[in-house]
Amino acid sequence: MKNLKIACLGAALAAFTLPAMAQSATAAPVRDPNINQRLEEQQDRIGQGVQSGQLTPRETANLENREAAIDREVNHDRWRNGGRLTRSERAQINRQLNYSSQRIYRDKHNSWRQGH
Repeated sequence: MKNLKIACLGAALAAFTLPAMAQSATAAPVRDPNINQRLEEQQDRIGQGVQSGQLTPRETANLENREAAIDREVNHDRWRNGGRLTRSERAQINRQLNYSSQRIYRDKHNSWRQGH
């Protein structure tokens, strides 16, 4: 039963991650490594939460959707501005990443479903 849950969760993760990767491959040139690095680190944190069992499939899907939306917004903003982000766009993206980071932490540490 546990292996089935892990397999379903892996398939769900792949379904959310593959479109985001394909979108990133066609994105404008990278001009702000801090934002890209934060997106990658948050994806890693989500992956660790899945592997450790700290995130439920629903939490994972919600977090992945949020991260994908931020990634799309960054790519769109860069497309509009010739590969760069304006100062206000960068500030807005950082606020969204801060909120997303808080959500990842909260979801990974809500131990009610872990039987404690």
